[in-house]
Amino acid sequence: MRNEAMEAFVERVSEQTDILRIVQGYVPLKRRGNRYWGCCPFHQEKTASFSVLPDKGFFYCFGCHAGGNAFKFISLIENISYFDAIKLQAEKLGIPLPERKRSPQEVAREREIQDLRKVNELARDFFHNCLTMTRMGERGKAYFAGRGIRQETIEEFQLGYAPPAWDKLSTAFLKRGIKQEFLLASGLCAERKQGGGLYDRFRGRVIIPIADERGRVVGFGGRVLDDSTPKYLNTPETVLFNKRKLLFGLDRSHRAIQQEGRAIVVEGYMDAISVFDAGVHNVVASLGTAFTPEHAKKLLHYAPEICFCYDSDEAGQKATIRALTIVRDTGARVRVIVVPDGKDPDEFIRKHGADAFRALVEKALPLVEYRLRYVLSHTNYDTLDGKVKALHEMMPVLAGIREAAVRSEYERRLAQTLMLDEGIVRSELRHYRPEAEEAVRQPIRKAVAKADTALRKAGRLVIRMAWQDAAVIAHLETIVPLEGIRDPAQREILTFLKAAAEEGRPVDDMSAATLSDEAAAELSRSLVEDLGGRDETEAYDDSLRVLRKAYLNALYTEHSRKANEYAQNGQHEACLQELNEVNKIKHEMDEW
Repeated sequence: MRNEAMEAFVERVSEQTDILRIVQGYVPLKRRGNRYWGCCPFHQEKTASFSVLPDKGFFYCFGCHAGGNAFKFISLIENISYFDAIKLQAEKLGIPLPERKRSPQEVAREREIQDLRKVNELARDFFHNCLTMTRMGERGKAYFAGRGIRQETIEEFQLGYAPPAWDKLSTAFLKRGIKQEFLLASGLCAERKQGGGLYDRFRGRVIIPIADERGRVVGFGGRVLDDSTPKYLNTPETVLFNKRKLLFGLDRSHRAIQQEGRAIVVEGYMDAISVFDAGVHNVVASLGTAFTPEHAKKLLHYAPEICFCYDSDEAGQKATIRALTIVRDTGARVRVIVVPDGKDPDEFIRKHGADAFRALVEKALPLVEYRLRYVLSHTNYDTLDGKVKALHEMMPVLAGIREAAVRSEYERRLAQTLMLDEGIVRSELRHYRPEAEEAVRQPIRKAVAKADTALRKAGRLVIRMAWQDAAVIAHLETIVPLEGIRDPAQREILTFLKAAAEEGRPVDDMSAATLSDEAAAELSRSLVEDLGGRDETEAYDDSLRVLRKAYLNALYTEHSRKANEYAQNGQHEACLQELNEVNKIKHEMDEW
């Protein structure tokens, strides 16, 4: 049954979607004629084989054969469904999703999520009021003052304090009629093992509310004010809270990230708050977990460059190396802000000030430079074993450099530093196989060597012409019936174009979304593929001849098979009829 509201929604999103702008948010592209080219984001390659045709609204990779429209691109790169890609784009464009009739289960689920969000908002206000309006909060105020956090920043982030009592929050919330099940589901409270009832998860800690990208409170972080453990405590995993997908501060920093063209990633929310308080607003923090591919994708929505500013102690440097491994193959420009004296960003800012930190940001090291310094500072390369170890540890980063000149320069520097022949470094790089790196990040697709025949090329050329002019289908069928098109994907496309022409429907990138993945990719290739300087009309005539010959050859083979079968069964009259057909086809094949 048609849903006119949903169709209008999809059409509106499609009309406002620019495939070139979307793809360029992930892939650096260079223009050549009416096409744009870059290295494919779906598989690893060094030579650009990924192409975008903006005026037609399609992309295609000649290496892994991914292709389709803007929403197909989003679905592949974000690993979401096609319709979720449309919804994601609609959200970015500010286009609301039309209301639909929901099942009782869906209604109950949405109500639960809304209730949990409301409980989190009430808890944020409770903790904030405890900090700013009660005597209990004096300890929290003193802590923030000692870290140089201004009152304006306390208000900006709605920072709070959890009283040291076991059940201050749970008792207050139960009295207000908030159900126990919500206090448990939100992670604010836990059940007592003995005696029944609840106890507060956060006690005697300063509280940092954690929000999603849209500013909705999804959880909390708490830091102790003494030497007790754990030092930091986060909300446990809930319906709303998933550390692998959340970045603290992104709701406040995304506009600054867009404006600056870079995101600064620090280790903890206190570092992020200190950096933000110093006037550097394009900062986010991971939440007590390693930096993840999901984090990288979120940041690449806003800027092409990610700068890591983890603690400069040994643990922080190892965390930086792990994060760089995750980000390196995403297409992002990656840099590292080096904080001197073994300090974390918070300590550095308190000691040297905001301007000194901004200077560090401007002097951030490129990924390869940081990795080289790290490897050399952690390896005794005076020995042969040390040289080999340093060389092998640099291979993953060198292999990821796409620019030949830059790679050559680092090969030379590494060889000079290790006192090795440059040829040895280049030889190691040629033989390097990043199996271990593949285990960390698998490409979305793999390059596939497809046998491309003259017949397939001819089919694509005819599809290209039929896309531009519906009358081509009728002309094609006088030469070859559609069921005689041997390639299944091409036959599907041509059948789709014929049906659209008969029904008077326009064809565009959205109407073609009904095609199978194989057919959508083949259509994209048909439209993106360069004719190599040939005239379209001449190429079309040549293609029809190729298709007709292939069709006649298939008929010749089939009728010959039948004639042989009838002869073996003694059906002489049927055999003669088939032989007559064979002769007619042979004669026509000679004429073509």
